[in-house]
Amino acid sequence: MVVKVLVEDCLTNGEKDKMKKVIVAGAGLVGSLQAILMAKKGYDVDVFERRPDLRKAKEIGGRSINLALSHRGWTALELAGVKEKIEEIALPMTHRCMHDLEGNLTYQPYGVNGEAIYSVSRGKLNQVLMNEAEHYDNIDYYFNHKTTSVDFKEKLVHMKHDDTQKKVAYDKLFACDGAYSAVRNRMQRLRPFNYQQSYLGHGYKELEMPADESGKHRMRNDCLHIWPRGKYMMIALPNLDGSFTCTLFFPIEGPLSFESLDNDDKVLDFFKEQFPDSLQHFPDLIEQYNENPVGHLVTIKCDPWTAYDDVLLMGDAAHAIVPFYGQGMNSGFEDCTVFHQLHEDSKGEWKGLMEAFSDKRAKDGHAIADLALYNYLEMRDLTADPNFLLRKKIENKFAKANPGKWIPLYSQVTFSDIPYHQALANGNKQRAIMDEIMKQKDIHSRWDNEDIMQMMHELIQQKQEA
Repeated sequence: MVVKVLVEDCLTNGEKDKMKKVIVAGAGLVGSLQAILMAKKGYDVDVFERRPDLRKAKEIGGRSINLALSHRGWTALELAGVKEKIEEIALPMTHRCMHDLEGNLTYQPYGVNGEAIYSVSRGKLNQVLMNEAEHYDNIDYYFNHKTTSVDFKEKLVHMKHDDTQKKVAYDKLFACDGAYSAVRNRMQRLRPFNYQQSYLGHGYKELEMPADESGKHRMRNDCLHIWPRGKYMMIALPNLDGSFTCTLFFPIEGPLSFESLDNDDKVLDFFKEQFPDSLQHFPDLIEQYNENPVGHLVTIKCDPWTAYDDVLLMGDAAHAIVPFYGQGMNSGFEDCTVFHQLHEDSKGEWKGLMEAFSDKRAKDGHAIADLALYNYLEMRDLTADPNFLLRKKIENKFAKANPGKWIPLYSQVTFSDIPYHQALANGNKQRAIMDEIMKQKDIHSRWDNEDIMQMMHELIQQKQEA
């Protein structure tokens, strides 16, 4: 086999008034959005993707966990001019709907003021962004191009396309190539570079709950449905076609795990015992369970996110997180928003720009990773707990009466622009306050008394003065 080597040149002087070409590694959600924002600034953008063009596939493959689009994501999409197009493929979810073992339902609002998160298909969202990107004459996509290495000093990206090796020169390189980023892999060999990777002991398996005979949803479609069962859970998000995408988060190994459910009878018995009200909605449960793979969940923290102030990690390449706060995509999109604003503030001066982004944003990447792990415990263990439900009820009452004094942690993360690291710190203070409130005698019968609200004020004042 003959291996060809090509060198594709672009401007490499790095000067503000001459630098026009940027490269984006990865044509996923963050890569396509960043390409659009850079093209809108007038730069020539080449996007290289290791996979084929997903728009030409018969079925949209890859990770298909439905995404929960919220405020930070909408902000970035509006900046890119595609908000209205995404609204057409998104379904609002205003509540969690909790399913207990007897099939009883409990509803928990997501926001204090009726806010919603939005269920959207990862694949369809990616298609919209790609289609929008190709409206720009200064964006070019190159599919089936796998990044294999990066020469940071020579500013060359090494790629493989079929049986051809290519070297692509860059002025600036945005690495949006996912949790297993090839660019980050090369950056790990630089010094100093901090890197931490951890897998959750739980994996996930997806199951589709089809529409009913009339083509409508089998459950309320304005909710994210959760079956919390302590050490595991199942969730369901609605789709436009009347179906739900369900995801079972479950231990990978152990006495009750994906490993232990090793025949059809065990699977069926497990669902009958743990999710009995869902069985009627899965006409082909066993077939799906056997065919669909078990996915793994990884958290990645690293810093700095830049190399030589010419290469920048964004999205999962910089901060892969578990999906339990619904912030994986939203945090990646907010990376694009933050970089856009820093670029605007610098008036196009690139020197120090990527380093400034890394300094500003890495602590938020670490914080949302920690928040996402905590929210898994909350979703699977606490959402059906009477004490937890009362805490939320007290918080919501106080927040509505005192909107400037108390914003619930979930609202800070999901419905605001408060930096994640600040939201995490605020949440820790609020948790300490609520721990004191929940210690009060007869709190379940007295929770809405004025003296409880007054105690909230006093505890907040004490935290501010500490």
